Amino acid sequence: MRIGMALKYSDGFTEAVEELADFEKAGLDIVYVAEAYGFDAVSQLGYIAAKTERVEIASGILNIYSRTPAALAQTAAGLDHVSGGRFTLGIGASGPQVVEGFHGVPYTAPLGRTREVIEICRKAWRREVLRYEGRHYTLPLPADRGTGLGRPLKIINRLVRADIPILVAAIGPKNVELTAELADGWEPIFYLPERAADVWGPSLAAGRARRDPSLGDLDVVGQAPLAIGEDVQGLLEFGRPMAALYIGGMGAKGRNFYNDLCRRYGWEKEAEEIQDLYLDGKKDEAAARVPDELLEKMSLIGPEGHVRERLAAMRESGVTTLNVTPIAGDHAGRLALIEKIREMADAL
Repeated sequence: MRIGMALKYSDGFTEAVEELADFEKAGLDIVYVAEAYGFDAVSQLGYIAAKTERVEIASGILNIYSRTPAALAQTAAGLDHVSGGRFTLGIGASGPQVVEGFHGVPYTAPLGRTREVIEICRKAWRREVLRYEGRHYTLPLPADRGTGLGRPLKIINRLVRADIPILVAAIGPKNVELTAELADGWEPIFYLPERAADVWGPSLAAGRARRDPSLGDLDVVGQAPLAIGEDVQGLLEFGRPMAALYIGGMGAKGRNFYNDLCRRYGWEKEAEEIQDLYLDGKKDEAAARVPDELLEKMSLIGPEGHVRERLAAMRESGVTTLNVTPIAGDHAGRLALIEKIREMADAL
């Protein structure tokens, strides 16, 4: 099992990157950089590539709307080049709040666009001339939709790899099925190992049935906050506001993917209450309705024996990469947590 970590730099980006060398030595395999509506992830990933030697780097995630497929392919090829073949292209559909609210791009056909982005990226990395005719992207642009001067092109540079890994963030049934068919890795949010098979099993099976064997096994990335000790149970509460934000506030009624997931996990009543309260501005009350079991089962927080049991449950459910958020008061504490979870994972 690989151990990953999202880069957290609330105390300074440069300082956080300098600390990555210690995490590399502690056994960290991959670091993820998010992109929402703050700094772009690409410039930060390039900086990380220059400051590290072994650890893999990944976008976590770039949305598929604000860059063209060719731009995503260029970006991935460039980051793979400067990192010496250590980059994973993490992509996802994001949601209407970011795509329409921040980028001003219509949030349409996320499933079809994801498929076409993956197909175009892989053609580009093979340095094929980009001729592509899809429902959402056509290369080159036909004369009747442009100036008529567009010509088929291919990437100029020699690439480090023609098979840069693609990781897709997905939770909807059809998007998970597509991910299992086409992507190298899958990262769901709010991953509960005991309920994953019930919620996503049919989608994963259907996608894997159409999967090209040359892709190898699907890397399943489970996210979890991490704290180990006899007195850390209270840290579960730090996840409550974020869960309420996603389940309650990340979308209107009937258009909130995270609320749908909570319902599919079996918490229909709680999901409705959280959303009603959150959309009514009662954020604290919404957070109080987040099920305790949800917070506990998607976390690695508790005494060492409990964390070992949760880690085993993650692995048993199919997780092959663990993306943890170590919770500690300082760098030394976070480093110790990565060392410990690395030791635990190796012992499984």
